[in-house]
Amino acid sequence: MNAVEICHLYISMGHNFVGHHGLEPDTHPVSEVAEIECVAGRGIRGDRYFDFKVDYKGQITFFSLDVFGELCSAMQLQGCSPALARRNVITRGVDLNKLIGMEFDIQGVCFFGMEECRPCYWMDRAFTAGTHEFLKGRGGLRAKILCDGILRSTARRIEMQLSERAIASPFARERAG
Repeated sequence: MNAVEICHLYISMGHNFVGHHGLEPDTHPVSEVAEIECVAGRGIRGDRYFDFKVDYKGQITFFSLDVFGELCSAMQLQGCSPALARRNVITRGVDLNKLIGMEFDIQGVCFFGMEECRPCYWMDRAFTAGTHEFLKGRGGLRAKILCDGILRSTARRIEMQLSERAIASPFARERAG
């Protein structure tokens, strides 16, 4: 059992970068919210990826505030927000890559870690040149939502439980091939 802190929760109604290759990004704002409604198999109500695709692997995304701090230090960034990463849940105290292929619960909401939320070249534009390269291997986590529930930004330590059913999960079998 690990302790994790939910530092920020973000949603956006539209895509700024998806579908904009070779074009200017769109300007849909990212909104920080106190809580998000997670809907199993569909995503976060009110977010751009809600009902995006059937069985979409990125129904919710996580990013580490610790990695964000390292990024800001390495790139000498000041006064920028983790919202620029356009991830939904900003955490502290958990290695998100270790959740790939695992079923886990936060605040009673069950998730399955699908894959790294790989950074794209747009990160250089959102933050600064070199960000895309810096975030390779630590761009966050894409996950599926397995049960309905509410996540709240508490900015305090809460318990995260790795499910013992992770090995038996149909998603784990799917990932194993």
